[in-house]
Amino acid sequence: MTSTDLDGTGDPTGSPADRPRPAETDRDAAPQYVLPLVVRIERDGPPALTDALETAARAVLVLLADERATGDGEWAAAVRDWQDARIRKVVRRARGAEWRRAEALPGITVHGAHAEVRVFPPVPLDGWPKDLARLQVSGTHLDDPRAPEAPDPDGVVLWLNPELDMSAGKAMAQAGHGAQLAWWELTPAERAAWREAGFPLSVRSAAPHRWEGLTRSDLPVVRDAGFTEIAPGSCTVVADHPALRARLAPAAGGC
Repeated sequence: MTSTDLDGTGDPTGSPADRPRPAETDRDAAPQYVLPLVVRIERDGPPALTDALETAARAVLVLLADERATGDGEWAAAVRDWQDARIRKVVRRARGAEWRRAEALPGITVHGAHAEVRVFPPVPLDGWPKDLARLQVSGTHLDDPRAPEAPDPDGVVLWLNPELDMSAGKAMAQAGHGAQLAWWELTPAERAAWREAGFPLSVRSAAPHRWEGLTRSDLPVVRDAGFTEIAPGSCTVVADHPALRARLAPAAGGC
């Protein structure tokens, strides 16, 4: 699996710390942090791709909403430093004893239908815990044994760019970016309602004829920095949350 970087500004609401966001020119100069995610993939029972994508996206939200990541929480400083720089995420895989060692480290395990993803507080780009640094980043293939059902039209959908060929790890990180962008755009009351509902969401590939319209809709769009797999500036995910959809305005942008 692979790493990815979110090309864009930090949390406009100031969460988890109520302070001004750094200028874009400062983001590369700031110490660089990464959000580690580990997906459990046992030899005899790998998760379905869509299940893994959705579980990874929820894992990012669960960490952002956790009291340890906000205010004076024990992870809050690391989360602030991570969001003040480039918003990087790295997805690695583990099984057996590797997974048990990963679970022993501070973090949160999020369960999907069958998928398990553990998210950890951000770490310096070159300062990974050894039990995470040794995990594989590439070489994993996930697929869906059957086509996913249509998403709830009134629910949260993270739409993937149908024109991009991304590895499972890249797509998981991009889904996490999309969930994070949606979180940043919500009001505190909207965030609370989503959290209390258990962060329901779907991840689906957009129909090709809908993709351009989605990117022009004023919904949050993930534009990748292009460090791995795809070209810089590629639009990878559109975050379609009902609260954001309700306040859409026509936009002239797009990809």
